[in-house]
Amino acid sequence: MSRPSTIPALSRRVPAPLLSALLLALLPALAAARAPDAGRANDVAMQEAIAAAKAGRLAPGQAEALRSDPRWPWLEHARLARDLDTADPAQVRDFLQRHDGQPAAAALRPLWLASLARRERWSDFLADWKPSDNPALRCARLNAQQALGQAGADWNAEAQTLWRSGKSQPDACDATFATLAARGGLDDALRWERFDLAVAEGDPGVMRSAARGLPADASALAQDYAAFVQAPHARAGQWPRDARSRRVAAAGLARLAKSDPDAAERQLAQLAPLLGMDAAGRNQVLYQVALWTVASYLPDSARRLAAVPAAAYDERLHEWRAREAMARSDWQAALEAIRRMPAAQREDPRWRWFEGRMLEKTGKPAEAQALFRAAAASSTFHGFLAADRLRLPYALCPWQPSDPPALRKEVARDPALQRALALQRIDQPGWAVREWNDALTRFDDARRRTAVALAQEQGWFDRAVFSLGKVADEQRMYATRFPLHHDADIRAAAKRHGLDPAWIAAEIRAESVFNPNARSSANARGLMQLLPATAAAVAKRTGLPYAGAESLYDSSTNIALGSAYLREMEDKYGQAYQAIAAYNAGPTPAARWLSQRPAHDPDLWIETISYKETRDYVARVLAFSAIYDWRLNGDALPVSERLLGRTEGERKAFACPAPPAG
Repeated sequence: MSRPSTIPALSRRVPAPLLSALLLALLPALAAARAPDAGRANDVAMQEAIAAAKAGRLAPGQAEALRSDPRWPWLEHARLARDLDTADPAQVRDFLQRHDGQPAAAALRPLWLASLARRERWSDFLADWKPSDNPALRCARLNAQQALGQAGADWNAEAQTLWRSGKSQPDACDATFATLAARGGLDDALRWERFDLAVAEGDPGVMRSAARGLPADASALAQDYAAFVQAPHARAGQWPRDARSRRVAAAGLARLAKSDPDAAERQLAQLAPLLGMDAAGRNQVLYQVALWTVASYLPDSARRLAAVPAAAYDERLHEWRAREAMARSDWQAALEAIRRMPAAQREDPRWRWFEGRMLEKTGKPAEAQALFRAAAASSTFHGFLAADRLRLPYALCPWQPSDPPALRKEVARDPALQRALALQRIDQPGWAVREWNDALTRFDDARRRTAVALAQEQGWFDRAVFSLGKVADEQRMYATRFPLHHDADIRAAAKRHGLDPAWIAAEIRAESVFNPNARSSANARGLMQLLPATAAAVAKRTGLPYAGAESLYDSSTNIALGSAYLREMEDKYGQAYQAIAAYNAGPTPAARWLSQRPAHDPDLWIETISYKETRDYVARVLAFSAIYDWRLNGDALPVSERLLGRTEGERKAFACPAPPAG
């Protein structure tokens, strides 16, 4: 039996006039209580309608019921985009005109123009054309003008602009370039110009394409050049001793160095004197030989790094020189490598820390103190390590902008922002970001921050990562940039597996920015970006619930399995920092790095990880863990303890350091 309403019973005891007054007073509250339900119902209806539109099953009544929804343009977009080749042109044009200037129309127009180009409906194409940076559409426009006899005086110049690229152009440009050649606009000089651009890109396919149409002897040489870039050969010794031959030789050997630095080094020694290669060409090859040797810590790393002249070093190679010396425990060489870095690079907290560490390792701990103090002023992994070394509080200077509260209503009324938030709720991230970016073009800094706050209230947390930072102080909006969510699930998983809740929160922040619907190109899913196969294996080993890949979008399931996997990684490798590396790169690379440098200190082991992504990831997660500890508890376990997996001990305070004097 259903529970009877309380309203009739109330009406029997309260006089009618008073009852009416009470009901009138309650109406706003009742409406507010129903509003979330109505919003959820609209979200479900729109989600179903978009799915139906994409499948070609959208019923007229189903669409009409949603006409007043702010996402209506995207429902129309989904219906029209499904098969533009058979769409009614009048309906498409009506859509483009009604929504002109909006992201939905901007998204549909290139699809429509591509459809018209495929069908060679050139008059319609030109009628619906709007300027575009898309090379395929720009070539299609030139093809349309040519087909309709509208190729004016500027046609050749536009086609030549598209031709001047060392990268492969879309298929639509093949006809454009053929017409350009037929019109006499593609002479040998232009062919060589594109050829040289392709050499700089290291693209033999474009080199071959650009050379077609050259005189026979020149074409044969160009094809041999392209063959060398693809796979260096001995014929290069008979090439003309000119600048182009030298550029091709350098490009081909630099490309070879990425897969076989030994062969590239040998062939450079043979070819350089034969072709008269200058220092710039030799350095181009030596740089790549050194980089791809040291990136795997091969035995010749130090020698090849030393062979690269100082003038050819950039920040990347400077880092690798320091890292290579650390990997083989040559602390003096590492110190010298850091001190050769440009001033701006050397002053980064990472390298201040490691310069101090190398001073310690070479018996000069007193000289390290000033470097540690400078590094400790930053709220980074290396800054936190430096603060631990000096027994200082962690540097943290939170900033909360005093943006006018009145902006909230104004920003919330922006149609594009309304569409963005509504699209995000129904898991249409691509469309949502288009609308978001459009809204931000009209917002100043205060309004942009207000939009971020509105997005966060809806659980769209990554906007704080991608949309803050234009103003330097925004990096210090820690409460916004480090959201707290799924607290109960995180704490339960932490307790179950003996992990620090701040670590789990930091992993989620690093992996998905708290987006439960995140999905990577590798098919990793959910908050902690688990692969279905990994999740299934963890569930089998632990007995945790798992109902297939789609269940990884359930936050509780994802956190439970992701935390269990973290526990397994820590148990396997023994230290939290190694577990973090394995979580990101996989167990096999982590095991290799551990076997290569088993006795390295944690900070040195992390810095000598071969993969940049993993190296930065471990440092980021550890720094995030300290910040989340502060957010959860107001203080933090020291990072130097945390990276070892410890969850108990003396805790660190946070303080905003005084600015330097002077």
